Amino acid sequence: MDVLKQIKFNNKGLIPAIAQDFKTGEVLMFAWMNQKSLALTIEKQRAVYYSRSRQKLWFKGEQSGHRQLIKEIFTDCDNDVILLKVEQVGGIACHTGRTSCFFQKLDKNNWKTIANVLKNPEDIYG
Repeated sequence: MDVLKQIKFNNKGLIPAIAQDFKTGEVLMFAWMNQKSLALTIEKQRAVYYSRSRQKLWFKGEQSGHRQLIKEIFTDCDNDVILLKVEQVGGIACHTGRTSCFFQKLDKNNWKTIANVLKNPEDIYG
């Protein structure tokens, strides 16, 4: 795939990927991609990441049903970060059952939870 030639993967063959809600602009999550997951994301028009802990491709929503449908894909000026503008199926991107993985905000010297759980993770993952 020619479009992958300009992408600068790190020395482990990975590139950071940020998923953003295409309607609201809210940052939903951060994950890693390798060349195959980025190629599949482009081909299938749904987010496919690379799980470093499991050492395998991770089709977002394969277990939870909370898929990310691709609306637009960007790379930054250095071609070393990917931005996915997505439609978040089911409105939940985080494994904690929240809309976004970024639900803890620094409030003075403490982290404050600013988003409610929409669905209990046990109900999502069993």
